[in-house]
Amino acid sequence: MQNLLPEPPATRLPAETEADAALAAAASAGTDDAYKSVAARFPAYSGGWAALAASALAEKQPVTAYAYARTGYHRGLDALRRNGWKGHGPVPWSHAPNQGFLRCLHSLSLAAAEIGESDEAARCAQFLRDSDPAAADALN
Repeated sequence: MQNLLPEPPATRLPAETEADAALAAAASAGTDDAYKSVAARFPAYSGGWAALAASALAEKQPVTAYAYARTGYHRGLDALRRNGWKGHGPVPWSHAPNQGFLRCLHSLSLAAAEIGESDEAARCAQFLRDSDPAAADALN
């Protein structure tokens, strides 16, 4: 069956060059303290939270990962809404400023699964795929 309703336009978050530069510097340092400084300095920037969540998952700390990912996810939802997103529609992975939010959504799904929140894990995985199948493919 073909959907005859038009899809909403893709939402593209604005670039945050200062936060991106801070995240790149933190990635070079490779420490949680460096990532924490990014999140503290730019709390609305999902990229910092995504890096912290990924690190916590790698360190087998799913509750900590869940908290970081949930924070970045909600800050990302706020940013998407400020930029015209109405609760559905594409959030392209190919647009680099969207990747922090999409990474948080992926980490939230993984962390939720690890702590036994299977419904939330499935919901987040589907939300990621609905936002952009390329994001789900790239992150899985």
